[in-house]
Amino acid sequence: MLTKGDDFPLHQSAEPIAFSGTDRNFYDRYFFNGYASDGSVFFAAAMGFYPQLGIVDAAFCVLIDGVQHNLRASRRSAGERLDLAVGPISIRIDAPLEQLTLKILANDGPLSGELQFTGRHFPIEEPRFTRRNGTRLFMDYTRMTQNGHWSGWLAVGGQRIEAGADWAGTRDRSWGIRPVGAAEPQPPPEGNFHQFFWLWTPCNFSDRSLFFHSNDDGAGDAWNRRAVLADSNGGEHHFADPSFAAEWQPGTRRLQKLTADLDGSTRLTLTPAGPLFAMSGLGYTHPVWGHGFDHGGLEVAHDRLSEAERAWGNPLAMHVQALVTAELVDGDRRDVGIGVLEQLFVGPHAPTGLTGLMDPAA
Repeated sequence: MLTKGDDFPLHQSAEPIAFSGTDRNFYDRYFFNGYASDGSVFFAAAMGFYPQLGIVDAAFCVLIDGVQHNLRASRRSAGERLDLAVGPISIRIDAPLEQLTLKILANDGPLSGELQFTGRHFPIEEPRFTRRNGTRLFMDYTRMTQNGHWSGWLAVGGQRIEAGADWAGTRDRSWGIRPVGAAEPQPPPEGNFHQFFWLWTPCNFSDRSLFFHSNDDGAGDAWNRRAVLADSNGGEHHFADPSFAAEWQPGTRRLQKLTADLDGSTRLTLTPAGPLFAMSGLGYTHPVWGHGFDHGGLEVAHDRLSEAERAWGNPLAMHVQALVTAELVDGDRRDVGIGVLEQLFVGPHAPTGLTGLMDPAA
């Protein structure tokens, strides 16, 4: 099966580009978020290719005036991986690793726009995420992350909003293996995972970006953790052994404050101070619009989540991103910026006091 990608020198095996190994869970994904510095607008977008499933899907979401508007689209891909459009949602790569454009065509829903992302620094390659469930490979993927600025516009219900000079955000690209599409009919003998602890904190400061993330097991041991400071001149400072402490909102599994000690003299404090975005808008854990689900030919849908529907307890709002105020103390230097605190906590986590499957923090 030949596709457009075969005319580019990108092959890494004797197979055409359309064939991505043998694992049905292989995926290749774009993610974006962006926000006004005052929190008045938050948006996010994603596009995922699932070559073995023959599916590509995308979503664009805007959170404004307390309401999260979600646009979703899915189609069959026929193995073509260079067609970066799914219905009204498309991505254009203007300068690889530097600049991309996200375009949302007017349709029968409330959202449209054209937004250009320009990176502040060279993308950061995160440590490879590899996790097994007994003998079965659960995750094995690579991700690159980049902070940047936004220009352009978006519209909600016909109200056009120009991106201000203060609009910032993050984009990532990830590819590899993680569960996608319909559930596998035969789980591993040990059963499926019932524990997943995930923190991700891309932060924008005046002249630097900071990234901290942690995947922990139930005992609190990190199986993937990293912190790095990046500057616009290409400099990167990696921290060997960061640690963190969590303060919970009472009666929930949502963070009231996160403090990360990066190396004894560098400390990051994140305090939620803006809108709370439900990642289900982009398909994460969504029962109908989950990643790689087959909707047949092109299917486009719209829905919305009110502030009440994004409250703790709704399964569609267990995986969230919170806009945060970020304070970085680095020796004698203190910076205050803005960022995002992504959080998904399922099952126990001994150091922070989480017990049970979804029991609220004490």
